[in-house]
Amino acid sequence: KKGVARDCCNYRNIALIPHASKVLLKIVQQRLHPIIEAELPDSQAGFKRGRGTPDHITNLLWIMKNIYICFINYSKAFDCIEHDKLWKALQELGVPAHLIQLIRSFFKDREATVRTQHGDTKWFKIEKGVRQGCILSPFLFNLYAEIIMRKSDLEELEIGVKIGGRNIDNLRYADDTTLLAETEDGLKYLILRIKKESEKMGLHFNIK
Repeated sequence: KKGVARDCCNYRNIALIPHASKVLLKIVQQRLHPIIEAELPDSQAGFKRGRGTPDHITNLLWIMKNIYICFINYSKAFDCIEHDKLWKALQELGVPAHLIQLIRSFFKDREATVRTQHGDTKWFKIEKGVRQGCILSPFLFNLYAEIIMRKSDLEELEIGVKIGGRNIDNLRYADDTTLLAETEDGLKYLILRIKKESEKMGLHFNIK
């Protein structure tokens, strides 16, 4: 990543996954697809077939008027996912138990080492996060984040803006979230609700 080379925060791990595992991961991804389509709302356009950033850009351009907007990005979102909460999220969203067990097996006994100018560090266990470079990771994050949005109960607040007769208070692309409100106080309230539920799930806003 960009920035000072000596700062560990500017580095991102990349998972090197065997080809056999990639085939199995692709099968699991296909099994998850119907659940993702059924459980994730239209406001989430990330890693969904036929959807993308142009959808949300079009929406924003169409409603661009006297509205208040906040763009939210999580700090190291994929690295901060807590496994126990991920398994619970998958269960709550209707992922079959046998599929959850299979996904859990991909995370079992994972270890890593860091290569430095003085040699490699001792191996240590990886106890949270999803793998960068794994085809399942974006989908697992979307399901994890969906629980945050549901627990925030934004739909009951009706603070957002009207688009086609529907109240829209957020537009999402994976870990990038845009909050929408017609008043400054309404936007502040949305931010606080999302922030509170995000931190319960181990995710924090990137304020840099």
